Amino acid sequence: MSLRDFAAYLGVSDRTVSNWEGGGASYQPRSESQAVLDTALSRASEDVKARFADARGMSDAAVSVAGRIEVESHKFLPVFIGAERARQLRAHMTPSVDAQWLESSSARMNHPEAQDCVLHVFACGVAAFHLVQPHEPATLTDLAVWRYRSYASDLPWARSKLRSLLDEDHTSVPSPEYVLSLYWVTSGPWAGEAHDTALRLLSTPSVLVDRGAPDGPAPLDGPVEESLLATGFDHPDIVSFGVRGVSTGYAGWSGVAYASHSDERSLTTAELVACELTVQALWCFTGHVQQMVEDGQDPSMPEQYGWRFLRAAASRLTTARAQETAQHVLMREAIMRTSGLAERLRAAQEALRESVG
Repeated sequence: MSLRDFAAYLGVSDRTVSNWEGGGASYQPRSESQAVLDTALSRASEDVKARFADARGMSDAAVSVAGRIEVESHKFLPVFIGAERARQLRAHMTPSVDAQWLESSSARMNHPEAQDCVLHVFACGVAAFHLVQPHEPATLTDLAVWRYRSYASDLPWARSKLRSLLDEDHTSVPSPEYVLSLYWVTSGPWAGEAHDTALRLLSTPSVLVDRGAPDGPAPLDGPVEESLLATGFDHPDIVSFGVRGVSTGYAGWSGVAYASHSDERSLTTAELVACELTVQALWCFTGHVQQMVEDGQDPSMPEQYGWRFLRAAASRLTTARAQETAQHVLMREAIMRTSGLAERLRAAQEALRESVG
């Protein structure tokens, strides 16, 4: 493109692009300009991304390739406990300083297998356990089988922990119904397209596992993983949010997989976890509203967590913020799209609005 065409394409002035070019290789654009450039790169064609990566010396060789798989597993187990129970728990917890609009508190818990376990309790009435479990599985299939088998103990453990914290009768304590996984991949024996395929498999692990096996989840018969890594695997419900030369990231219905290739420019674990905690808390909250409707009740929530709360939440999760980088936007859009949360927020908002006339 000409200078003028490129400026028009980005939505900036001709002078701005001239300043970039005039500054040479050492020039550092302002943060808002960098966000515009990052967004343009992330939405460019694969050919443009490849030429950019080559020019910057960021080829596929930047991917961490080792003889073993190293993955940090993050599990999220949310459950709706109600605003009053949340208030009781939060009275003995540390308020989250970066919670901003979704008020929460947290405390570390002891888990029999997790390296780290934190209980996040949101003022709107959701409790969410976050388990961190590093793994070095022999194969992706082994990791997928462990994932599904561990759910059988994770869910009752979470309910038991809540029962002891709330000091209530077992039957009155709600139980988490699902687990969402996030995998941070630090190394693996794959390169090039196989690396991307591996992360897509991590975000949709059910294709590697027989979940209906008599003795519980088991590997599928035959060399399924080897075949998929050799031929490639994709699914229409998987959404990419990586940036070539910087990161590889995929979001699916049952999980998220991410690998950093440039520590300075990629997302951090904390940023991915914060996004998932917010999405899972609101998914659980809207699920409770939906359940009340399906049970034939007029859904009701404390006024501060009524339909206006959900309207504000939808706006914050679907509108780009000035301080966000392109990667933050792509991550949030991918997770929102694959979770279906936007539709749930709208439905719950309408249900609560109708119930108050």
